Amino acid sequence: MKFRCAGLTPESIVDGPGLRFTVWTQGCLHHCKGCHNPQTWDMDAGIESDTDEVFEQIIQNPLLDGVTLSGGDPFYQAKPMAELAKKIHSYEGGRLNVIAFTGFGYEELIAQANADNGYMELLRQCDYLIDGRFILEQRSLELKFRGSRNQRFIDVKRSLKEGRAVALTDEELSLM
Repeated sequence: MKFRCAGLTPESIVDGPGLRFTVWTQGCLHHCKGCHNPQTWDMDAGIESDTDEVFEQIIQNPLLDGVTLSGGDPFYQAKPMAELAKKIHSYEGGRLNVIAFTGFGYEELIAQANADNGYMELLRQCDYLIDGRFILEQRSLELKFRGSRNQRFIDVKRSLKEGRAVALTDEELSLM
């Protein structure tokens, strides 16, 4: 499935726990002040990529612990990102986990989910979600995997099961 891609980082240690492959999606309408990636805002920029081709690149590295979907905002391209995440989970018995960064709040995604936007498809394929817009005034370099204090590192599987956002504590994050 085709999607707009801002870039790929084959090996990252800052976009989640362990060694990760990061997919930078193109397009974001949040336009957070102080955004780390404002070049990803334009919905029509970047390059057209294919989920099958990206998946083939991911599985070339046996040392990866997981894949991070970032951007832009991967939820603006939820259907192709859900397809990619599903392939990742089916590979080697689900050895690789999937994290998505989004400017949407978890509760926003749940409330706005419908068959057309694919939000639930992508949420169901995520192991973890870092949610919330980046707020420059709440920026902190002390947070693990997050940019501002309002953002949460959410266990998506537990959250969907319990019907509420279940954020990992700083102690749980330090064990990752």
